Amino acid sequence: MTLHSTTHRAATARWVPFALVALGLLPVASGGLRLGEVFGGPQLMPANPRFEALPAPMIVHLVSVIPFALVGAFQFSSQVRGRWPAWHRWAGRVLVLLGMATAISGLWMTLGYPLQPGSGELLYIVRVLVGAGMAVSIARGLRAIRRGDVRHHLAWMTRSYALALGAGTQVITGAVRSALSGSGSLDFDLSMTAAWAMNLAVAEYVIRHGPGGGARGSRPVELRTEVGNPA
Repeated sequence: MTLHSTTHRAATARWVPFALVALGLLPVASGGLRLGEVFGGPQLMPANPRFEALPAPMIVHLVSVIPFALVGAFQFSSQVRGRWPAWHRWAGRVLVLLGMATAISGLWMTLGYPLQPGSGELLYIVRVLVGAGMAVSIARGLRAIRRGDVRHHLAWMTRSYALALGAGTQVITGAVRSALSGSGSLDFDLSMTAAWAMNLAVAEYVIRHGPGGGARGSRPVELRTEVGNPA
């Protein structure tokens, strides 16, 4: 690899966390407005009888997923990890808890609420799989870092973050569905599912072709001084 390409990749990588934050900005903003309503703020979002009847899982989900999406974006920055390793480790501990709360509350919402109006059984099944998949990914990422396996830790946490950021990509896939005049429940379910599928596809590409991926990263990286400290 030439010096020019290395420098270019490093410069591009600096913008990755900000791109991830931008992707999640709209759902984060709408979630913040919804939380504001619950705690006595003005009603700026459309009424949702499901949330009003059982607000607890929605509150837990929003309180956990918003910081997970915003702070978690910077955990993937090699510059942040290299310059502030202690911050990365302590933030990682908190983010593991927030990520688990996000996954479990997402399952709670799926299983505890009636079907979302305009959606069907397909989206219900996919949401169960996404919640379970996110929880499993975080658990495996935590297990990997406790063994000192940084490569697999990063891979599993990348997958969990990709699933958590599905709402950001759903803004895009939903706009495409609207432009194509898809109005049925199946169209809605497919557009929502496509967002998670796209995020996972990008995550898998980064895992395999990013720094440390593929054959070059086939051997676990051992941490000789920080084993047991979740990143």
